[in-house]
Amino acid sequence: MRMLLKSILDLAIEIQQIPAPTFHEERRAEFVHARFLAEGLADTEIASPGNVYACLRSPHPVRPPLVVTAHLDTVFPFETDLSVRNEGSEIHAPGIGDNALGVAALFGLIWALKEEAITLSFDLWLVATVGEEGLGDLRGMKAVVERFGANILAYLVLEGLSLGQIHHRALGVRRYRVTARTAGGHSWSDYGKPSAIHELAELIVAFNRLPLPKQARSTLNVGTIHGGISVNTIAAEASLELDLRSERAETLDLLARQVERICQQANRPGVLIEYNLIGKRPAGEIPALHPLVQIAKECLQAEGLEPRLVVGSTDANIPLSRGLPALCLGLTTGGGAHTVHEYIRTAPLEHGMRQLLHLIRRLAG
Repeated sequence: MRMLLKSILDLAIEIQQIPAPTFHEERRAEFVHARFLAEGLADTEIASPGNVYACLRSPHPVRPPLVVTAHLDTVFPFETDLSVRNEGSEIHAPGIGDNALGVAALFGLIWALKEEAITLSFDLWLVATVGEEGLGDLRGMKAVVERFGANILAYLVLEGLSLGQIHHRALGVRRYRVTARTAGGHSWSDYGKPSAIHELAELIVAFNRLPLPKQARSTLNVGTIHGGISVNTIAAEASLELDLRSERAETLDLLARQVERICQQANRPGVLIEYNLIGKRPAGEIPALHPLVQIAKECLQAEGLEPRLVVGSTDANIPLSRGLPALCLGLTTGGGAHTVHEYIRTAPLEHGMRQLLHLIRRLAG
């Protein structure tokens, strides 16, 4: 196992070194595709909207296929410094845990199955998906579920971080782009005319005043603001991007309606407020007592880890929203996700890979 873990970590660094902002995953997808081909896997292809597929065929499949996925994209733009600092016990690099390690683990799973001579009773599909981060809106995973549908044993989603967590509940997400438009003007001679930036500021204050329920945890965040052309110009146009989340679909619907109402009421002569839905991640879950969840818990406990059943926004949202058996599992621990200070701890990866191997064994019967 020790040499296998080193190979996984080395591959994760290779993957991490290939920039892959959401909507620009092509180079990383081509790298993964070539590696799948080198492994001799069946049905290897890059398919719309950019996912990479490969299959480890069972000699005698008696069960539906198992689909294991990991997302290719990162939150980091092309100009990000992707330098790696390997300290042995930790590897520091933007995107190393989210999700270069998850993609590398697809290969680690194949290597481990071969190393332990495990014969599967189902075809094992491996998929590197696009569009998991940001405004990708889980488009890659949507294509995966459209392709395989309900005729599967389960969907397993791999994330490099969060070892010990079992995501069996999908966090609902709505994302809006809100744009304010005014006539604009000169900051001195036209003072008093509406400013698009000021109008957005008023909207943000109104959003923040919305009461968020305590029973179903919900959040509201303005992540970006753009607008204006100079410090001495009354802005004619400005926009923001708003992220809404809730554990309950009905609560999210209510929060979204309240946001839309605030935007509608802000319109007046000289001020135009427009809002557009730019992202929608559906909520869903399988019960905590579902056999897949129970097996996943037992596999973590076999590694001496305490399982934590959690809710999250991952590629698993898509199958979970359709009531299909799906989980998102972490592979190691670390921190700094979505920042340039991201890191993973190397030692816990052994537990992460073993939990995955235990799970595959159990599903194989």
